[in-house]
Amino acid sequence: MQINKKYYHTIWVKENSSSVIEIIDQRYLPFEFRVVELKTLKDAFVAIKEMLVRGAPLIGVTAAYGMYLGMLDLKKSENIDQEIRKIGDYLESSRPTAVNLRYAVELIIEKTKSVKDINQKISVALQTANELKEKEIENCRLIGENGLSLIEKISKAKKGDTVNILTHCNAGWLACVDYGTATAPIYLAHKKGIKLHVWVDETRPRNQGARLTAFELGQEGIDHTIIADNTGGLLMQKGMVDLVIVGSDRTSANGDVANKIGTYLKALAAHDNNIPFYVALPLSTIDFNMTDGVKQIPIEQRDENEVRFIDGWLDNKINNVRIVPENSKAANYGFDVTPAKYVTALITEKGVCKANKQDIEKLK
Repeated sequence: MQINKKYYHTIWVKENSSSVIEIIDQRYLPFEFRVVELKTLKDAFVAIKEMLVRGAPLIGVTAAYGMYLGMLDLKKSENIDQEIRKIGDYLESSRPTAVNLRYAVELIIEKTKSVKDINQKISVALQTANELKEKEIENCRLIGENGLSLIEKISKAKKGDTVNILTHCNAGWLACVDYGTATAPIYLAHKKGIKLHVWVDETRPRNQGARLTAFELGQEGIDHTIIADNTGGLLMQKGMVDLVIVGSDRTSANGDVANKIGTYLKALAAHDNNIPFYVALPLSTIDFNMTDGVKQIPIEQRDENEVRFIDGWLDNKINNVRIVPENSKAANYGFDVTPAKYVTALITEKGVCKANKQDIEKLK
């Protein structure tokens, strides 16, 4: 997708330097565009934990490259596979909710087991990371194709009038590598000439909607309006939302969806107002070993200062400002889980399916 009319991915191997991975540091968007170099395992760990990169697919790809970077420092050893396992365990501890992180780590471990020489293992790790990146791009493109028909159907029913879509957090290309998940159908519909308007939840406390989704849509020339997180229910009551599309950080085998905190409330409002609520995600985000997402998905609790303080642009720089009483505590739950019964359907690279175990299993 585009930034200032130049095409980017969110992560790439540095040209002429295969031991360096470059990423867009998303902490500074939309105010500053910064590219950061990852040169070590720790760099990759920090990038994931401190949210230089975020979004389930991108976290997974970053973890794959992190495994590769970690292996560059390994020496010949009788216990080389154990050392690779330690690298994987370290990366998996960076963030607990997104299942793509574990998926990518285990993929690299499995692929490198088949060769013995450390240099061959490193080569296989890099190749696997590159292949995973390309696979995620194609997955998102196919999610866009499969979700496009849903938007087309509404546009046709409205006789070409504007289709109003509400989304929460950032499940755009910045959360993936290209296209995005929730935004992929939006981008393809826009390119096809369908009239669109997107309601963008600000998504407190880190404001990924207001800062990242709005930035993406603006760069692509898509009409959008940023709203406070609690506005969506009113808009639905007023008939100003035609459908909701969100992403997912982990979806259980029975169709329960973990996504950025506040998603559950949007699903409830959509259900109450008979508005379709779709979740767009690659199959790699589905945890087929988890049978009850509401009970089993771990919910990340982040630093309370993300709630107590807010970033903004003032005097040509980013400023961090406290917005609560000095001695007040804050709770910062990163995600919530929307029960499958409130999900109209899942949009995946293999098609659209109901959010239940039987239909999800058919996509495997």
